[in-house]
Amino acid sequence: MIIPDQPNPLSPDGPQKHAQPLQEAFDRLRQHVERQVLGQSQLVERLLIALLADGHLLLEGAPGLAKTRAVKALTSGLEGDFHRIQFTPDLLPADLTGTDIYRSKDGSFRFERGPVFHNLLLADEVNRAPAKVQSALLEAMGEHQVTVGRETYALPRLFLVMATQNPIEQEGTYPLPEAQLDRFLMHVRVEYPDADTEKSILQLNREEALASDSENPPVGKLDQDSIFAARKSIFGLFMSPDVEDYLVQLVMASRNPSSLDPALGEWISFGASPRATVALDRCARARAWLAGRDYVSPEDIQDVAPDVLRHRVLLSYQVEAEGRTSQDFVEALLALVPVP
Repeated sequence: MIIPDQPNPLSPDGPQKHAQPLQEAFDRLRQHVERQVLGQSQLVERLLIALLADGHLLLEGAPGLAKTRAVKALTSGLEGDFHRIQFTPDLLPADLTGTDIYRSKDGSFRFERGPVFHNLLLADEVNRAPAKVQSALLEAMGEHQVTVGRETYALPRLFLVMATQNPIEQEGTYPLPEAQLDRFLMHVRVEYPDADTEKSILQLNREEALASDSENPPVGKLDQDSIFAARKSIFGLFMSPDVEDYLVQLVMASRNPSSLDPALGEWISFGASPRATVALDRCARARAWLAGRDYVSPEDIQDVAPDVLRHRVLLSYQVEAEGRTSQDFVEALLALVPVP
């Protein structure tokens, strides 16, 4: 499906005119992923939001909660190449970005591209690699390019990093630096399924074990032109000035929470950056678009705010020692900032 570019996304002939077939294509992609990943509808929605909002995703949850499976299921329904890399303590930056290879035949160097040059990169257990490896992703995630030596190489137009980390096993892990955390569009926490879903997972596992390849025909893939057209389409959604002010005030309150509650001001060391404002806008628009609406509501902002903000605020040492979390802080902001 190829949607032609339109000059003005807010005009009647803009991308919103073509939103319905694109929304149907994304709905089919959602169903494709949910058939393989049961009981994780919010996770699937966040994957689609990241794809629409052109942002990177950090998934955190206990082992066995289908984080990697969900990413693989998404990529199986997309047009593009996919690569999974297991982050380990002995990984080197060149193992991600690539390196110059010396050619003895003519005495020249040839650049060998690394895994980061794929459309979708699954960085499994990203916090198991040291900071020098994690920092190799900074330029790629922020600027869609990689610099090796004196040369800079552009990454594919469709480029997403989907990273996973395990919150339980902390031995041998390296906390992600704040600069890298800020480059993730959302930090999504994956929870355990309920008992009924657990039974359905058992049944699905048995069916997959018994099924032959012929019983699992390839699904029609969403092409990249449709993804780029959908990304333009979300900016055609209407956001009232009051809702936009509400979005901005949430981010501003993360930097100066004492204006809402003097006690809350003691919670924070650093608030969310302007990148958070952009991410909150894009994610709220993507959520509204996936729901089939042509406007953004305060509920869209409230729904995505915890995933957008929790990894972008730095709590004070005293508050962390008391057992409070960034999730608690964001929930306090949502309760205190007036809703239009």
